[in-house]
Amino acid sequence: MTNPQPMLSVSEARARILEHFSPLPAETVPLAAAARRVLAADLAAPHDLPPFANSSMDGYAVRSAEAVPGASLPVSADVPAGAGLPAPLAVGTAARIMTGAALPSGADAVVPVEDTDDRRERPGEPPPARVTINTAPVAGANVRPVGQDLRAGQPVLAAGAPLGPSALGLLAALGYAQVPVYRRPSVAVFSTGDELRPVDVPLGPGQIHDTNGYTLAAAIEQYGGQALRLGIVGDQLAAVRAALLAAKEHGADLILSSAGVSVGAYDVVKAAIELDGVLNFWRVRMRPGKPLAFGHVHGVPYFGLPGNPVSALMTFEVFARPALLKLAGRRHWDKLAVHAALADPLESDGRETYLRVVVARWPGGGYVARTAGNQGSAVLSALARANGLLILPEGVTRAQPGDQFTVWLLDGGETILDADP
Repeated sequence: MTNPQPMLSVSEARARILEHFSPLPAETVPLAAAARRVLAADLAAPHDLPPFANSSMDGYAVRSAEAVPGASLPVSADVPAGAGLPAPLAVGTAARIMTGAALPSGADAVVPVEDTDDRRERPGEPPPARVTINTAPVAGANVRPVGQDLRAGQPVLAAGAPLGPSALGLLAALGYAQVPVYRRPSVAVFSTGDELRPVDVPLGPGQIHDTNGYTLAAAIEQYGGQALRLGIVGDQLAAVRAALLAAKEHGADLILSSAGVSVGAYDVVKAAIELDGVLNFWRVRMRPGKPLAFGHVHGVPYFGLPGNPVSALMTFEVFARPALLKLAGRRHWDKLAVHAALADPLESDGRETYLRVVVARWPGGGYVARTAGNQGSAVLSALARANGLLILPEGVTRAQPGDQFTVWLLDGGETILDADP
């Protein structure tokens, strides 16, 4: 049986944990299935982008030297988008051209239609016989040259890049119908406790609904994993061991459980891990979330998170989230953060403390953070109201209004509003 180890600092614990993780194997998926995945190989442009010079405006392709103000030019061609490469532009003429259409050779500028006397507005109308230029263009005006965005062979995205909407659009423009990505981690999650009941079951005396199964599964999905929900497991050693084995048999890349890793008489998860695997440590100098187990069971990395709902989510954010992102192929896992001034006095016991706060912008610049409510480790309402986690460093026991601290943004900053002046 593993002996209890001294409490580790947050940074020590996180570093030890991340040593055990590396990106999962790569797979090739259709581009449409690659959203929020992580690129597994460096990609280069297979062709110039754009592949041909084209117009960025509806208007008239001209030779800029001929398009002086007041010039009346014969319209020698009509160039819609998608019609292939047009014939060269005849000297002394203009060609009506649509946005995205290939620029005729010989033309070096596009005059927007509003800078001419063309007032046709109905779709499908033929171009005029002549067009008068009202504003002279410079060479290159309203023209997207070949390779303006990328040249063939130029690096596009590096392995480890998360594939968001703009990255997917770029790959689509380059014709990448299939892309190599890291496999999404499958994460088994279960909650332990004889007092727990599913949300659709009425509560009896001394019973509570399972919350961690929902919060942790949602967090897993938010950070790119696939949650394998194993439900509620009672406080019996055999039941916990069976759940751990089921996670292995379902192909989990990571196992998360909540509760059962402290020192209570019914905290059996720690014992189950020690029977079927290895427990590396189980106490960390952080608040909330001191009881944390990390190890391997049946060869699968395992996190035993605290049972209190806030503690479970805090330890997930601090430890399991970086591990999950590393499994998914991400090279960076720091959360978006700001520095904010405290609005309220705060106290801590000296452990690294994660406080639920509401962050707002000062009208003159900078950020202010107010506590979101009761900071108890079982109080989910304050966490639901919060848009940030203010971090009191280890050793800080008191903080005063105006003191500056790092705040992790829980939602990417979308809910930050302006503070009252």
